[in-house]
Amino acid sequence: MRRLATLLVAAAALLAGCERPPVTMVQHGYRGTGMDQVYNPRTLATQAALNTAPEATPPVPADGPKASEVFKNVKVLGDLSAGQFTRLMVAITQWVAPPEQGCNYCHNPNDLADDSVYAKVVARRMIQMTQHINADWKPHVAETGVTCYTCHRGKPVPAQVWFQPAPAKKGSDFAGNRAGQNAAAMSVAYASLPNDPFSPYLLGDAPIRVNGTQALPAGQRSSIAATEGTYGLMMHMSQGLGVNCTYCHNTQNFGNWNESTPQRVTAWHGIRMVRDLNNAYLVPLKDTYPKTRLGAAGDAPKANCATCHQGAYKPLYGAAMAKDYPELQGGVKVALAPSDGLPPTEGSPTGAILYFAVGSADLAGDAVPGMAQLVASLKANAQAQAVISGFHSASGDPAANEDLAKRRAFAVRDALKAAGIDEARVVLEKPQVTAGNVAGEDPKARRVEIAMK
Repeated sequence: MRRLATLLVAAAALLAGCERPPVTMVQHGYRGTGMDQVYNPRTLATQAALNTAPEATPPVPADGPKASEVFKNVKVLGDLSAGQFTRLMVAITQWVAPPEQGCNYCHNPNDLADDSVYAKVVARRMIQMTQHINADWKPHVAETGVTCYTCHRGKPVPAQVWFQPAPAKKGSDFAGNRAGQNAAAMSVAYASLPNDPFSPYLLGDAPIRVNGTQALPAGQRSSIAATEGTYGLMMHMSQGLGVNCTYCHNTQNFGNWNESTPQRVTAWHGIRMVRDLNNAYLVPLKDTYPKTRLGAAGDAPKANCATCHQGAYKPLYGAAMAKDYPELQGGVKVALAPSDGLPPTEGSPTGAILYFAVGSADLAGDAVPGMAQLVASLKANAQAQAVISGFHSASGDPAANEDLAKRRAFAVRDALKAAGIDEARVVLEKPQVTAGNVAGEDPKARRVEIAMK
């Protein structure tokens, strides 16, 4: 009798960590392969309330004066009618701004054209990023698209963003160097995996596929550390989307694409989309934010899978908000800066050199037209690539100079994409130092070179 009681207690303890019934199972793969998703209806009910899209405000006519004619300092969306522009601004205020601040969260109430409020500068760039996602990342977002609400959900800062960890202090841990793992971290679903699965894969382009293709691979050389990093990212994706491995993979053969679900292809594009957004839009905003908005390592907030999904297999469970706001469906809008005092763009059928103002990553006004010959050549030769090299001064802070050169290269890449050149044909080379620029103010040192190869 005592033994039976002991077994019952053990069984109760074992089952305490399992989902209590009832549960719902949805088959995602071939029958008999065990590719089922297990959902808890109670969890789904909670998630549904958090993933409900707000009602769209009624559309307004596109006729009438343009927003750029009515309002000052409209750098994006200026081609909308004043009514369309106002409707979108009201919607974004509801999606993002704290209710007690309203428009004043981004604007100086005494001068709406003023750019001194950092949130306005960030919001402008985020509108461009949203347009970029909807126009250029359909392999991931399809026709559903995204709006500012997808990430913000009524909050000024999305609930799910990430920062790079602060450098470990030497000698601070009696157990020694944990190598960034073996500590409970939400980022990897509290597994003993590397706590930062984002920097290598969603900022850098470290290889993710580490499993061998043979039972006893002779040439497999992926390290255990690389495997742990990959699994850390997969744990994040499972948690961020509220799914398990079989949502994308057949667990009999994780590496076989032919036996995987269509969601795996969508996720493949999603990883590359997030990497693009972090490097082209979010990291370059570091100097725009106040220090209180930066992470422990001094970096800007960045996106991961959970930023949009927030526990749902599709953000907002697939609510197609973007169709109600066609203003956010456009392509990349390239910001043009005055070209006064800068050398003119040097354009030819095989290359171009573009120049930038001090501390700026905005293209000069003559930059895009100056690339016309090169763009025409790239369109005529579908096999050619555009190789972009950013240059920076030899004087000043090297890290800041390199970051600025990257941002300038990204601006040129966006200009090529806006001109119809596929991003897969654009190659970004490591920023290079301009030797001999002693004063640090030579206009020709602040350049980006494009070569057709």
